[in-house]
Amino acid sequence: VSDAMSKQKVAAAPETEFYLVNLLHQFMMADRLYPTDADGNRREEPLALMLKEAIDSRELDAQRALFRQVGDVSLYLAGFFQESLTRKVVDVDYYIGMGGVAYQHVAARVGDPPLQSLYGELAHRFSTFVDVLAEVGEKTQPKGEQDLLRLYDLWLRTQSDRAAKKLQEAGIVPNSSLKRNLQ
Repeated sequence: VSDAMSKQKVAAAPETEFYLVNLLHQFMMADRLYPTDADGNRREEPLALMLKEAIDSRELDAQRALFRQVGDVSLYLAGFFQESLTRKVVDVDYYIGMGGVAYQHVAARVGDPPLQSLYGELAHRFSTFVDVLAEVGEKTQPKGEQDLLRLYDLWLRTQSDRAAKKLQEAGIVPNSSLKRNLQ
């Protein structure tokens, strides 16, 4: 994580960097991505339903935990599996939006100022941290021939600095005016 942040010239609070490392460690086991039900079974449910459950919860601790779970899952999936999400109906933009909102809710519900700062930074710089995790994922996953069209499509939708740099390294200059014309 430190190397990826350094390579991308991303400065973050030490607590945020520690949080990202812990997040990767936590999700090394894929079964930890989703909450458990009363019987201890993992519930694989869409982020929108998890977010609704958090909003509907009447208990503050449960709300915080559910919002944090939505933020964590969104950050991990959008970062670590960014390129595979470009082939899905629900793409990386969905995860970025859901995760940022979820962390904003966590920041608003914690009373501890250092935790408010941590979750606030995660919320406001969510797409930056997605790029950091994407860099980590790229280094830990087997390398193959990169699909430049998918990378360009990712850049068009997210304006990711990391995707732009990867395109430039491949000799492709992203055209920012194209994004505006597509909307």
